[in-house]
Amino acid sequence: IVGRNGAGKSTLLKVLARITEPTRGSVSIRGRVASLLEVGTGFHPELTGRENIYLNGAVLGMPRAEIRRKFDEIVAFSEVERFLDTPVKRYSSGMYVRLAFSVAAHLEPDILIVDEVLAVGDLQFQQKCLGKMREATLNQGRTVLIVSHQMESILRLCDSALLLSGGRVEFAGSPMEAVARYTQVGGRSPRAVDCRTLERPAWAGGRVTIRSLEHLDTASPAWSVPFGGSLDFVCELAGTNPETPCEVFHAWFSPAGLEVAAVQSPAFSFASGRAGVRVRSHLQNIRLTPGAYTLN
Repeated sequence: IVGRNGAGKSTLLKVLARITEPTRGSVSIRGRVASLLEVGTGFHPELTGRENIYLNGAVLGMPRAEIRRKFDEIVAFSEVERFLDTPVKRYSSGMYVRLAFSVAAHLEPDILIVDEVLAVGDLQFQQKCLGKMREATLNQGRTVLIVSHQMESILRLCDSALLLSGGRVEFAGSPMEAVARYTQVGGRSPRAVDCRTLERPAWAGGRVTIRSLEHLDTASPAWSVPFGGSLDFVCELAGTNPETPCEVFHAWFSPAGLEVAAVQSPAFSFASGRAGVRVRSHLQNIRLTPGAYTLN
């Protein structure tokens, strides 16, 4: 399930987990449900990790004999063995998640409901959890229902997806299309952008200005690039001094704000009496994970 903050994703999961009563309508569930919605849910801060495994397992409906049988497996997966006899109130949020996910995953429910809580864990544990969930769906025929803002996880893990907006289903279908609609790649910018109307940064000197940007590929949505595809665009510049040497430098930033690519043009100058210069850029074989990237 994907959607912007406030779209109703967590509320839907709470209804499915029987934590929140729906104001109207009904939910039909077939099979045993385990949920991991918030850090520390089902844990008692004064009890140790060992005691909370039994407590949390009982809350999730696991018989004591089953918990005992899977105890070592749960501890090994969580990797918190050193702190097993420490009260969980002294655990970090990441350690909480490790233990809670381990208990929920080893309960072997028919349906596992997971909210964005996995984002609290470190990268290695996130990959481990994704592997566990994928194994549950492929090899054991179980259902995993996950809410995440990490589009890569949705694409790797899910067979189908829901896009929520304002508490309603905006799209139901393939994860690829749901992610594309969610990120709205190309949906926010027209094919040609008049840069003269945009606010300029304080450091811009003004001797050379960007007049416009234009995406040349009319076969695809504006500023949208499929994986492995190419991007063709023109940057139109205006200069006040023919002697001013210029270079066009553009950098691409990921949704998280990290620079992922940069390209620099050969140096050039404005010919005397010419109103402007058009610089064409062609990027090919673009291999970026789905998302909304920023061109700077």
